Amino acid sequence: MIRIPFLIALLTVFAGSHATELDERIAQSVAAIEQQVVSWRRDIHQHPELSNREFRTSKKVAEHLQRLDLEVRTQVAHTGVVGVLRGGLPGPVVALRADMDGLPVVERTGLPFASKARGQYEGREVGVMHACGHDTHVAILMGAAEVLAGVRDELPGTVVFIFQPAEEGAPRGETGGAKLMIEEGALENPSVDAIMGLHISQSAAVGTAMYRALGIMASAQRFDIEITGSQTHGARPWAGVDPIVVAAQVVNGLQTIVARQIDITQHPVVVTVGMIQAGVRNNIVPETATLSGTIRTFDPDIRALVHQKIRRTVTNIASSQGATATIDIDPGVPVTFNDPQLTEQMAPTLKEVYGQDGVTISIPVTGAEDFSFYQEQVPGFFFYIGGRPEGVPIEKAIPNHSPFFDADEGALKPAVHAMSRLAVDFLRASG
Repeated sequence: MIRIPFLIALLTVFAGSHATELDERIAQSVAAIEQQVVSWRRDIHQHPELSNREFRTSKKVAEHLQRLDLEVRTQVAHTGVVGVLRGGLPGPVVALRADMDGLPVVERTGLPFASKARGQYEGREVGVMHACGHDTHVAILMGAAEVLAGVRDELPGTVVFIFQPAEEGAPRGETGGAKLMIEEGALENPSVDAIMGLHISQSAAVGTAMYRALGIMASAQRFDIEITGSQTHGARPWAGVDPIVVAAQVVNGLQTIVARQIDITQHPVVVTVGMIQAGVRNNIVPETATLSGTIRTFDPDIRALVHQKIRRTVTNIASSQGATATIDIDPGVPVTFNDPQLTEQMAPTLKEVYGQDGVTISIPVTGAEDFSFYQEQVPGFFFYIGGRPEGVPIEKAIPNHSPFFDADEGALKPAVHAMSRLAVDFLRASG
């Protein structure tokens, strides 16, 4: 007669052996499609599309998922695609997400597959480029879908692939991005239990990864300020109220909020003015000047405090000069917040794929990600993959959003492996 403890031990050994075999097949499949993933990335890189205009990309993604015999929904949040892979065994549901949109940037990389695309951005014709690595994200997730589809019968649960438009922000007057994906059911039918996402980074060398529990990326809000003075001849500025001079004082005043009013040793804060517009002629003091910028914080209370200080600073500076000011701060995106329990659960998988020495803890990053909206709904794990070429020192790394940005394609294979294993390991641990 077989005793119960022996039977349990036997089953445990069998399960472990099966897991090892499955992991090996996943690794082999990843290696087999590496060049295909590179080809997808180059094609997507050469044909970038702006937010909510990712028509070609979404078609390419949808056709790929359909070939894999997934359940596919298109036109989610305008151009988004959701693919559902149901495993052969019952279990939980995990989502993997990639963003698809490019940026209004003229590419200057000189790559043989460099973008020559053009598009319309806020009423202007602009060059379009994948200057933030979203081309790599799409190719990686397409690869993970193919790998996991190849082992679907052994998956103890369901994997949802979310290809999202407009991570960089929907055009003015439009809705889009992660928030609209959620509103249109990307996390439902089936109901998602957890979600994973990644971003390529030049801050880390190719073949490495970075993660962080709790806040890994900042919240971000756009602010718009309109200063109204009194128009007059440029030769007689005393006859009016110069909004340009007031705007200059406002820019300086905003910097004192971070430099002198917030304990930045405890609360990282960024307030940046990125746009100033005023005037039509050199000899006319205009009636209005407008400023636009961004706010980055990691704490909701500090965010509210900074908003309060911006409104007070701008209003008082304008009033002191005889001008008036209106301030609009949009809701923006929340902190990209990695669930601590899920992070602890998934970190060993990253270390298995990238090696113990290949995984480090990230510092808080003042960039922002609308992946954070998914994390408000379900536990999420967001991490960075290294895209800086080997031998390039970090001080010479080309930043995201640069016209010279290019990710090392050596980052693709381990990232496909990581996303595939994160999905499988979550399903195995949570089933």
